[in-house]
Amino acid sequence: MRYGRPAVIAIAVALVLSSCASNEGGASTSTAGAAAETAVAGTINVAGASSQGSAQEAWISAFQTANPDVTINYDPSGSGAGRETFIAGGTDFAGSDSYLSDEELAGTFAACAPDTLAVDLPVYISPIAVIFNVEGVTDLNLDADTLAKIFTGAITTWNDPAIAALNEDATLPATAITAVHRSDDSGTTKNFADYLFQAAPDVWTEKPADPFPYQTGEGAQGTSGVVDAVTNGTGTIGYADASRAGDLGVAKIKVGEEFVEYTAEAAAAVVDGSPLVEGRADNDLAIKLDRLTTDATHYPLVLVSYALVCTEYADAEQGTLVKEYVSYMASEAGQEEAAASAGAAPLSADLQAKVAAVLETVK
Repeated sequence: MRYGRPAVIAIAVALVLSSCASNEGGASTSTAGAAAETAVAGTINVAGASSQGSAQEAWISAFQTANPDVTINYDPSGSGAGRETFIAGGTDFAGSDSYLSDEELAGTFAACAPDTLAVDLPVYISPIAVIFNVEGVTDLNLDADTLAKIFTGAITTWNDPAIAALNEDATLPATAITAVHRSDDSGTTKNFADYLFQAAPDVWTEKPADPFPYQTGEGAQGTSGVVDAVTNGTGTIGYADASRAGDLGVAKIKVGEEFVEYTAEAAAAVVDGSPLVEGRADNDLAIKLDRLTTDATHYPLVLVSYALVCTEYADAEQGTLVKEYVSYMASEAGQEEAAASAGAAPLSADLQAKVAAVLETVK
């Protein structure tokens, strides 16, 4: 493995998401070939972002095939629940589509050694797809203002003049719009809201947060709940990690003067062009995403999902175990696995190196 100290780890999966299927999958050549010289053993409990679900299935399956002595349980309970559980000491680290807030960093982390903190390490980059299910409509263009009006309830039918103006070649029905949002605390929601708060500030006036801020539309639990509601509804629209879009229609988003379809490459380009959040510890890699780009090779409706880990663990052996697994997740081999299985945008070599350097200091 190029980065980190890869472990010879096996994982018996307790995933809410299709654990049996993932356990049966074979390890990739790159993963199997990256087995470490020193075995580790134990159990890692993780909770957090459902957006990471497909990637976690692949990471865990590959590790299990290659390594027989570690059990990893990933509960895709949502970013907010994952952070809360990690802070309380119920898990060894968390997966989160939003980085730790200043308020969270000001508190204590039960799994961490006294007087130490947790840090945000990017491990998963993915576009957020605007998914829709509207009879007779296969292609859909939306700008930020129109998208914000749909989800705040200002636009209520599919043949609204604002939508029609962006889709001159489409036959839009008079069907009522059902806008589906996450009902749980969700980092995907926070990223979706952050994009609209910046790109359509006159419409989306609520500051980005994990809970969906408006009393409109229909709520659904988790990424799978949103996808199911859009799939089984009529005139529905929602937002979800792009890896879960399936056969649903996916809208193009206006960037500059063009309507842009999401791609892993366009998502990665936004991340590479965005700075780190200011005022945080030197080993914290939280990213301030550039939502206002006008470069049509970028897709600004993107999420960066993090592994939230202690800089020093109260249990040093557990810290070593977490360090080995997260090092794999963020490594070249792990990123290739996530790209192949979940359509994720791999971390750049520079970002992989930064994550690896931080992990080398984890105790």
